[in-house]
Amino acid sequence: MFQALSDQTRRGMIDRLGRGPASVTELAQPLDMALPTVMKHLQVLETSGLVLSEKAGRVRTYHLRKEALAAVERWIAERRASWNKMFDRLDLFLEETSTEATGE
Repeated sequence: MFQALSDQTRRGMIDRLGRGPASVTELAQPLDMALPTVMKHLQVLETSGLVLSEKAGRVRTYHLRKEALAAVERWIAERRASWNKMFDRLDLFLEETSTEATGE
């Protein structure tokens, strides 16, 4: 998922899909790239599990999988909590070291 989100074009597609489903044509419209390139980006997003597509006739419509983004958000929140604990321990260590150095 993070590889899929690492590209600015794909993040833009995710932002657009956050407002609701969109066809390939709608997703390609604001982009300055060939349709096959747009399709490759959409394939990366679909393979990562961030989006789903459905085809009705000749129109392929993409939908955002919000539960997939929730999983990314949970992973980030877990990392943030872990990092905050480490920084809290570092702050305590530095405070103790400073106190010992000054003899207070």
